[in-house]
This record gives sequence, C-alpha cells and structure tokens, in this order.
Amino acid sequence: MNPSVASALLAAFLFGASTPLAKLLVGETSPWLLAGLLYFGSGAGLLLARLVRDRGWRPSGLARAEWPWLAGAIVFGGMLGPVALMYGLSRASAATASLLLNLEAVLTALIAWVVFRENAGRRVVLGMAAIVAGGVVLSWPGKTGAVDAAGIAGPAAIALACLCWAIDNNLTRKVSAADAFFIAAVKGAIAGAINIALALWLGDMLPGWGVTAAAMLAGLGGYGVSLVLFVLALRGLGTARTGAYFSTAPFIGAAIALLLPGEAAAPAFWIATGLMAFGVWLHLTEHHEHEHVHEAIEHAHPHEHDAHHRHAHAPGEETASPHAHLHRHAPLRHKHPHFPDIHHRHAH
Repeated sequence: MNPSVASALLAAFLFGASTPLAKLLVGETSPWLLAGLLYFGSGAGLLLARLVRDRGWRPSGLARAEWPWLAGAIVFGGMLGPVALMYGLSRASAATASLLLNLEAVLTALIAWVVFRENAGRRVVLGMAAIVAGGVVLSWPGKTGAVDAAGIAGPAAIALACLCWAIDNNLTRKVSAADAFFIAAVKGAIAGAINIALALWLGDMLPGWGVTAAAMLAGLGGYGVSLVLFVLALRGLGTARTGAYFSTAPFIGAAIALLLPGEAAAPAFWIATGLMAFGVWLHLTEHHEHEHVHEAIEHAHPHEHDAHHRHAHAPGEETASPHAHLHRHAPLRHKHPHFPDIHHRHAH
C-alpha cells in the first residue's frame, strides 16, 4: 500500500475512534473547555514526543511566508472546529455525529478545487456527491431521520465544524512539506491553551483530574497523532484525495458509537451509510495519469532518490534514505500515475 494512503487511513481510524470517546466526556464539562483539553493534550504530547525524538529543540523549517498559513489553520482547525463539534455532540447522537463528519471531506475537496485549483476527476466528484447525499439523508428532520429531539442545531454545529476543518486542511497543505510533528504540536498547544483560557474566563471550571487526563489522552491520539499522519498524507496525496481517504473516519466512529449504551440506528442511518460507503469506494479506486511538466522549484522535505529527486549532494550532506535538505528540482516532463502531492500541483 502507498505509505501516504496508509497514513491517511490510520489518521482516519484514530480520529474516528475519538468521536464516540469525546461524546462520553461531553456531559463532564462544557463543550468549549472540552475542545480545549482535547487539543491541548494533543499539542503537549506531541511537543514532548518531538523533544525526545530530536534530543532537544530543532527549528521548524517553516519559511516566513508559510507562518500565516499555519496561523489560519490554528484558528479554523484548532479553535473554531473543535468547539463547534463539541457543541454538536451535546445535541446529537454519537453515531449521527460520526457519519455527518463525512461532510469534512466534501467541503475540503470543494475548497481545494474551487479556491486552490486542485484537479478533480469524475470518480472523485461522483464520490463526493454520494457522500453529500448521505449527509442530507442523515440530517433530514422527521420520524425516520437520525436527528434527535434537539432538532437541527446539533447537525448544523457539526457541519460548521466540518467547514472549519475543511479550511484548515487546505491551509495546512500549504505547509505540509515542513515537519509534521511541529505543525500538529504547535496547532494543538496554541489552540488548546487559548480555548481553555477563554472557557475559564467565561466561568467554566476544570473537571477532575480523571476527566482531564482522559480528555487529553483522547486528544493526543484522535487529534495529535492523527494530525501528524494527516499532514504526511497531505504531502503525498494532495488535499482532496487525503480528505477522501480520511472520510472513512466516520464509519469507524459510527461503528464504535453503536456499541455505547443508548445508541441506536434508524433506517435513515443505514441508507446514509450505504451512500457514503459508495462515495468512499469511488475515492479509493480513483486513478490519475497523464503527461505533465514539473516547473523548477526549490524546497526542503524528507525524500528518497526517486524519479523526482535525482540530485547531487554537497560534501558532508546526509545521504541516507529518506533524508531531508534544501534541494532544487530542474524542469521535467514525464508521464506516470500520480496524485496532486507537493511535486504535482500543476494545472490540467
């Protein structure tokens, strides 16, 4: 399996499993404070892991022009998105919330296509349409739908969280060549600390140590490690394709959620599941190949000496595979199967 695909699927598994776990913690504290604890747990854990990995502090490798992209990702993905999700979880079942999170992949792809001009094939577009149809079925009010007594407020808040994370995903793609641990750690630590501070300022109280620890550990796995893997997938697959693979997360979350007490699946739930599963299958089986031109570019990221990295090294420069250093790509024209990764962001 392509390592980038494996990273995206594992990221989906960790995030999907975190949704029903977060649902269990919703009643223990406010949605705002819980969102802060989840993200702060991810940031603190990853910062510690990065220090251990590098045996001390190492520069991020981000260029000055890349910091605004990361700042925007922190605001939308680390601050606004988690608060909207926790609010939605307090007003919708965990199974419903898990499947509605499929909308993140759709919104991510739409922004990637419309704003950042990423290529979209017929199968990807049809798959996104199927996922949207599943989300509509799942959110439709009525006796056969999956919306509970709280009405549309819960699903609407979850959809807003998906939009925030879709913007976050596209902004994060702009910095995906940098250290994935640094990106995820900084996002979690800053966003988590700000959300916790704001929640406490508004009058919330920290829960007991047991709930606090549980929230931070859930955040480390579902938001921290998952985000590291997601950034690695962005680097190799592009935004829309990574979002497509990541859209398997809600199925994992829904399956776990149905094991919880009080969770039940209405007929609309299974109809939505079928539509979304079909959309994900189309994404997983998409193939893209054509003759394309690589423009000259200079950047730094972990790489091996494949068809796109046939360069010489300066004396004393690391040559073990994979390795990272600043390198220049000469113009190149060739044809092979590819994704819109950091080397294939060309027009069609």
